[in-house]
Amino acid sequence: MLRTQFIRENREEVVRSLKIRNWTDDQLSLIDQVLSTDDSRKQSQTALDELLAGINSRSKQIGELYKSGKAEEANQLKTEVSEIKEKSQQLTDQMNQAIAHLEELLLQLPNIVHPTVPAGKGEEDNEVYKPCESNLDKPEGVDLAHWDLAEKYDILDMAAGAKIAGSGFPVFKGKGARLQRALISYLLDQVTDQGYLEIIPPLLVNEDTARATGQLPDKEGQMYHATADNLYLIPTAEVPITNLYRDVIVKDEDFPIKMTGYTPCFRREAGSYGADVKGLNRVHQFDKVEIVQITHPDKSYDTLNKMVSMVSGLLENLELPYRILRLCGGDVSFTSALTFDLEVFSLAQQRWLEVSSVSNFETFQTNRLKCRFKDENGKMRLAHSLNGSAFGLARVMAAILENNQSSDGIRIPKVLIPYTRFDIIN
Repeated sequence: MLRTQFIRENREEVVRSLKIRNWTDDQLSLIDQVLSTDDSRKQSQTALDELLAGINSRSKQIGELYKSGKAEEANQLKTEVSEIKEKSQQLTDQMNQAIAHLEELLLQLPNIVHPTVPAGKGEEDNEVYKPCESNLDKPEGVDLAHWDLAEKYDILDMAAGAKIAGSGFPVFKGKGARLQRALISYLLDQVTDQGYLEIIPPLLVNEDTARATGQLPDKEGQMYHATADNLYLIPTAEVPITNLYRDVIVKDEDFPIKMTGYTPCFRREAGSYGADVKGLNRVHQFDKVEIVQITHPDKSYDTLNKMVSMVSGLLENLELPYRILRLCGGDVSFTSALTFDLEVFSLAQQRWLEVSSVSNFETFQTNRLKCRFKDENGKMRLAHSLNGSAFGLARVMAAILENNQSSDGIRIPKVLIPYTRFDIIN
């Protein structure tokens, strides 16, 4: 969440950022609403402070008057104090209403995008930051999409998942299940070797947790809601893991804080239809290994580059052709200042599949989290938070199956063989 003082002091930057996000002039009027509501809050606070000062002054006088035997004058002042307290309560109510309205308005404002974020309406305008260096021509024999391979080798059953839960809930079987488990174990081993602390978090979160990382109110319709207990199934492990540092004052020497976790993830993906969502291309439940960092503001963009580099290395180890995109203003998420997406190429489908998104949120999440630290001058500052997928495994699985098919079966990437304990699916 943006801070009101930042908006007031950097109005032009906020407007520039919102225009990069394709906000209209009508939407930009929200800035004026924020500032006018903050002005009302300040006016109420100033008037309230004056009244409270008057109460304190009169209270001292009342005591002195009673000591001096001037009860009548003291009682007169007590009447005045009672009237002032009534006015102060009215002002307190006004101020609390202004504070609540201000927070409601601020929750509607997205993060300020980094100066390098390109303008654009949607994913078609994203910038290719690092092009693919592999040959993307379809090799002979790479003909079947993963849903056909799944049926041929009996390793994935989308129909069974639809029967049990509904469309978009996969059932992995036999060597398909073992390959999925191998991917999870391999990625966790690789990431923890890089100094990330492994976390197993809850899969349901409350409203405060979802709001702190920006899922509420922005993505409310995309989450599964357990209404009886008012809990939400997590769309990503980022949500519970980052919230471990809600209302925490971090020591400067503890940076960088590096955490990782494997969880199933749940996304409603309402309105998703057609060939682009067939099979594992887009599902409502998928496994993911998440990486999260909380770090010093001066080092967060160096951290972002390192996280992108680490995820790139994992794709290279899996022998998958990939590219890196820098997301444009129309595609970057509500909470992110700068995001890089990593996409693998499906040789059988001849299309790109997003498998990782690595973002720097700067202070947007930590302001909601109230995650702070004292700098070397003793000043309290907000930390920066970052996260990335390493990876969303459904599409990685799709690419591994499709890109490694042959007349003999599906070859397993070398780095996964110690985990699968087989080198081919046939």
